[in-house]
Amino acid sequence: MMMQATPLAAFGFFLFATCNAAFAQSWPTKSVKVIVPNTAGSGVDIVGRAVAQRFQEAFGQPFVVENRPGAGTTTGIAAAASSSPDGYTILFATAAMTTTPVTMARLSYDVGRDLAGIAPIVNTPLILVTPAGRYRDVGDFVTKAKAAPGAFNYAVIGYGAAAHFASERFAMAAGYKAQMVSFRGTNEALTEILAGRMEFFFTPATAAQELIRDKQVDALAATSRKRLSDMPAVPTTEEAGYKDSDFDFWVGLLVPRQTPRPIIETLHAQTMKIMQLKEFREQMAKTGGEVMDALTPAQFDDFVKNEIERNRAIAKAAGIEAK
Repeated sequence: MMMQATPLAAFGFFLFATCNAAFAQSWPTKSVKVIVPNTAGSGVDIVGRAVAQRFQEAFGQPFVVENRPGAGTTTGIAAAASSSPDGYTILFATAAMTTTPVTMARLSYDVGRDLAGIAPIVNTPLILVTPAGRYRDVGDFVTKAKAAPGAFNYAVIGYGAAAHFASERFAMAAGYKAQMVSFRGTNEALTEILAGRMEFFFTPATAAQELIRDKQVDALAATSRKRLSDMPAVPTTEEAGYKDSDFDFWVGLLVPRQTPRPIIETLHAQTMKIMQLKEFREQMAKTGGEVMDALTPAQFDDFVKNEIERNRAIAKAAGIEAK
């Protein structure tokens, strides 16, 4: 027997829907904190600031970037996850948020429980960079790495971060061993490459673009599935002959899990508009990033969940243990 809604229930639903719509229309009424869990000038910082600026123009309120680096990006992610879900804290995170749940045994947050996805925005493939003039090409690098087992050191931004996984995935594919050295931020790691104290670093393309153009570091290969439009001379790791070595480094937008649905939908709609802007796409391309295919918030949540499971399999194969 089909139950009919009572007038009171119908009125309640109408009131709820009306309040939600009004809430979305009035938000934001004050400045919004934009947490970037990486250092200023890093790849995710460049993307975050570009989007935040356009949010500010669209919504008429300040979107203030706050860099919170540290502990493989978990410091900033934890700050966002524990923030009030009122729409006044948003987070720009990367693929690192799908590696740290695998490698850090005692996180203060759970990605699926505490964060809600808005959209993946830009894929900024990792580039294998080395000190200028040290290696002819990626093949020469691999040959010398194999000849000195465990002697090569490589930079990562915290244990279990995306560069850690990309480095180990490539090392497994190429058949060499190397030692990890952890840094607080991308700029610190690139400084060590410039000084010649690190042998290699899988860096976001956005962060190293100018250094590569100025020939201050050498770009040997990209972890993307196809060559970057702005770096056509740089082969992919798979093109270079190393099967199963690809690794995407994406940047996405998230909010605390209980953020009101109308705000999530408003942020998603505006993000989709920004991603279609020709000037935004060109800006990202100039720094090595490529705008990703559109996903709904629910699809992005599923994407993050699947990425965590994929990285769990990589960690097992590479012997990366949770600490």
